Amino acid sequence: MRENSLWRALLGVEKTVIEAVEYDDDEGGGEECVVVHVRPVARSRNRCGRCLRPGRVYDAGRGRRRWRALDLGTVMAYLEADAPRVRCPAHGVVVAHVPWARHDAGHTRNFDDTVAWLATQTSKTAATALMRIAWRTVGSVIARVWADTGGAVDQLAGLSRIGIDEVSYRRGHLYLMVVVDHDTGRLVWAGKGQTKATLQSFFTALGPQRCAQITHVSADSAKYIADVVALNCPAAVQVADPFHVVKWANDALGELRLQAWREAKTALRANPRRRGRPAASDPPHLGAERVQALTRVRYSLWKNPENLTERQQAKLEWLAVNDTRLYRAYLLKEGLRLVFKLPAHEAPDALDAWCRSAAASRIPHMVDLQRTVRRQREPIIAAITHGLSNGRTESVNTKIRLRTRMAFGFKDPDALIALLMLTLGGHRPALPGRT
Repeated sequence: MRENSLWRALLGVEKTVIEAVEYDDDEGGGEECVVVHVRPVARSRNRCGRCLRPGRVYDAGRGRRRWRALDLGTVMAYLEADAPRVRCPAHGVVVAHVPWARHDAGHTRNFDDTVAWLATQTSKTAATALMRIAWRTVGSVIARVWADTGGAVDQLAGLSRIGIDEVSYRRGHLYLMVVVDHDTGRLVWAGKGQTKATLQSFFTALGPQRCAQITHVSADSAKYIADVVALNCPAAVQVADPFHVVKWANDALGELRLQAWREAKTALRANPRRRGRPAASDPPHLGAERVQALTRVRYSLWKNPENLTERQQAKLEWLAVNDTRLYRAYLLKEGLRLVFKLPAHEAPDALDAWCRSAAASRIPHMVDLQRTVRRQREPIIAAITHGLSNGRTESVNTKIRLRTRMAFGFKDPDALIALLMLTLGGHRPALPGRT
């Protein structure tokens, strides 16, 4: 009796009868392993593997099976038992439940939990080497553990302020849609794709009652996101992310600088510099200097004025004299950035004044930008009024990109989503036997 209790403790199993212990060769591997013959206790026998309801024995299934258990020191261990099939009133004919493993798994619960913990805490190489399994097996284990964990907790409970964004997980424009809770910083949901249908599946899971509790939604101002949010949460305040708004201005400024550089390059080809090293007495070639200056001013245009070095400030001073159109576009970009720093009661008038200035500049890139800003006026003002941004969502996205690199080699994105939810969803798996 004591020996059976010892083996149950070593293997981390409950509701299990130890029948025999023997040494055997690992299948195909040639390594010695411990095989423990077990069976469920009487009360746990002949139950559905999905819902645990009692059922009638249908047949013997595929006979005896083995489940990989945690290693005993340096020796691999397996549990071996019969795996009959039972007839369940709800799920039909399924393999009977065993108390030491999840349904349709080839490993024990403790083995799965240890693999999931390693996947969230260590590198890919460490997890596979320590557990002596393939990386694709890790993906399957993680999916099972998250299905078990996610089914026991309500990730969508208590949501009121959320952030929505897309993040690429593989080349070929493959994206995940992620939803983050602003109040806790948790990743609460992730889905495959960047479509209306993907986002709608989140709100469907949320349900009408909890959709009505959503008060603020921050996003990158994508139209399809705004449409789905307006359909499901009409009372929620939609907030434009300030980072993306300023990014629009930076992109427009970058395109304008590139256009000016190309024009200068064309002029230089029409009046090329004389070959060879110029003499000390030769005047500077203005065309070549302009091309060089427009090439090097790129980062000065992007940086905030308070972060500029003396050399970068000098480049902007050159721009103010030699390319007034590009310099004016730079000032408009900075003016838009400063709108987000104003008090909430001053921001609407300042944003309207900025739009008038951008339209009056007659710079096509800035005119198009102010049209976009006018269309997004209400979400932009809401961002300033409520002090919300997609900063937390972008922070989660950075962690997602790291986990995506770690999950390289998973067969499908479902395993990646399970890894992300275990890591960033606030329910990290614990090591077996630890409190």
